Amino acid sequence: MSYQQHTTDMTSHPDVGEMRERFDRTTAGSGVVALEGLILLAGLFAAISPWVVHFTGNTNLAVNNLIVGITIGLIGLALALAPERTSGLAWLAVPLGAWLVISPWVVTSANTAPNGAIWSNCFVGGATALLGLLAAGMTVAFRQKARR
Repeated sequence: MSYQQHTTDMTSHPDVGEMRERFDRTTAGSGVVALEGLILLAGLFAAISPWVVHFTGNTNLAVNNLIVGITIGLIGLALALAPERTSGLAWLAVPLGAWLVISPWVVTSANTAPNGAIWSNCFVGGATALLGLLAAGMTVAFRQKARR
């Protein structure tokens, strides 16, 4: 007796063309493109904020913001350039944004971050976490619609 083998390859699915078109329509919407652009801009601001806000004497916080900001910017760029392959990356913006919020107290020695650094990180971190939640929510909503 031979058993039929099932593959998980989606290329042979009869509705793959329709699913791709639906996904392309959703990810090409102006709201999604604006959201991806805002994530990219938030990451770029986090990366340059040590020099814009003048994190005086806090090298650890400056390096932290540079690394986390570049990472968030790359996530936003990946979401903008290849949304069909990188839609799962939107969730990463949430913990990175939360880290930006708490990093002035965690990274600095003896909690000596200047007020400008604290406000800057709280604002950009909160915005990044919110944008990440919105982008991830749009991905989940799209996947639920695709199942129906």
